Amino acid sequence: MAIRRIVKYGESILNKKTKKIDYKEMKNELDNIIADMFDTLNFTHGVGLSANQIGLDIQLSIISMEDKEKNKNYNIVIINPQIVSYGEEIIEEDEGCLSFPGLFIKVKRHTSVVVRALNQKGIPIEIKASGLLAKALQHEIDHLNGITFIKRIPIAQKLKLKPTLLKLKKQWKNIDESKMKPEVM
Repeated sequence: MAIRRIVKYGESILNKKTKKIDYKEMKNELDNIIADMFDTLNFTHGVGLSANQIGLDIQLSIISMEDKEKNKNYNIVIINPQIVSYGEEIIEEDEGCLSFPGLFIKVKRHTSVVVRALNQKGIPIEIKASGLLAKALQHEIDHLNGITFIKRIPIAQKLKLKPTLLKLKKQWKNIDESKMKPEVM
């Protein structure tokens, strides 16, 4: 398939809620989009990617990760996802985002979630997740709702981060993953 350019901080599609997918209407296009998303995610060594991060206004996210604690590999596709319940405990850990290359900030997330969505075949699924998978699901579903991880930090931290973001935004503007060779990243 193809590696797509990842939308970076400052581009408006990251701040808008994406449109629900009519599975029957998009069924024929989804496999190619999903394959491109996995190619892009693998190329960038990320954990998750949402469709708006490659410029598509649709509710579609993928997650690909290895959970060493549970000795499991996950390759998850979620269409029109909703978090239906959150665990009580909240932790604050470093988090990164492919739309903010190289930036890591502490973000508060629930330690567990239950997500309902459609899978790649249009079948309803429910995912009960904890740990890194729960954090990744929250991060990607936030993207689909127009919420980037910097919107999850306290205002004082945002103000401190602003000059750094403005400087990095200029650098990020020139990054196009679709034109890079694997050995460059």
